[in-house]
Amino acid sequence: MLHRLASLPRILTAIGWSTSLSTGLFAALLQSAHADTVSVAVAANFTAPMQKIATAFEADTGHKAELSFGATGKFYAQITNGAPFQILLSADDTTPARLEKEGKAVANARFTYAIGTLVLWSAQPGYVDAQGAVLKTGGFKHLAIANPKLAPYGLAAMQAMDKLGVTAQLQPRFVQGENIAQTHQFVATGNAQLGFVALSQVMADGKITSGSAWQVPADLHEPIRQDAALLTPGKDSAAATALLQYLRGDKARAIIKSYGYSF
Repeated sequence: MLHRLASLPRILTAIGWSTSLSTGLFAALLQSAHADTVSVAVAANFTAPMQKIATAFEADTGHKAELSFGATGKFYAQITNGAPFQILLSADDTTPARLEKEGKAVANARFTYAIGTLVLWSAQPGYVDAQGAVLKTGGFKHLAIANPKLAPYGLAAMQAMDKLGVTAQLQPRFVQGENIAQTHQFVATGNAQLGFVALSQVMADGKITSGSAWQVPADLHEPIRQDAALLTPGKDSAAATALLQYLRGDKARAIIKSYGYSF
C-alpha cells in the first residue's frame, strides 16, 4: 500500500496535476493510511474540552478518538470486567493507579492531564453569592451532588461541606446524581436550585456562561487531580500513544485551561 502511494505524486504530475496539488494529495492519503481509532473512556466533567480536543486531534494527526463519557467509578468496573477501552481520562488519580497495580493499565504511563475545580452553581443569576453563604442561609429545597462513591467531584463536595460544618444540615436536601453530568442537569433544569458541579461544566473561554457560581476554595477538599492512563488494550496502539502525547501539547492545554482547569 505504502509502496504504491509513494509513486502517486510522480504519476499525478505526469498527467497534468501541479506539483503542489499532487504532493498535498499524497500527504493526505499517507496520513489516512496511518490513521487509527482509539477508544477513550472520559470522566463526565471533561466532556466539553475533550470533544474539542478530539476534533483538533483528528485534524492534526488523522487519528480518531472514539469517546465515551461517564462516572470514573463505573468506568473502573467496566474496565476490570473486560471493556476494551484503550485510554482512561479519569476524574481522579487513584483509579488509574489502582488499574496499573492490578495490571489493567500500562506501568509508568499515567500522568495528570488536568486539576479540576469544584463550584457551587445555580442556573439562576445572583442566587449563589461570591462566598457561598447561601449554603447556610438559603431557603433552597434541593442541593444536587454527584455520588461521592463514584464521582470524585461528589467526594470533594462532601469534604467541603464537612469542613464548613453544614453536612448534617444539608443532607436531607441532597439530590444525588449518578455522575457529574447528571448532577449538572439537575441544576440546569431547575430540579435543584443549586448544586456542586465542575467549573468546566459552566465555563467556556475563561468565563462563567450562565447563572451564578461560587468557586469552592481548594483548601476545603483534596486536590482533584485527573490522571490519564494507557490501558492494556491500547499498549500497542499508535493512536493511543499519539493522543496521550497530544494531551500534553500546547493546543490541548490551551483548550483545557479555557474550561477552568489548572495543571
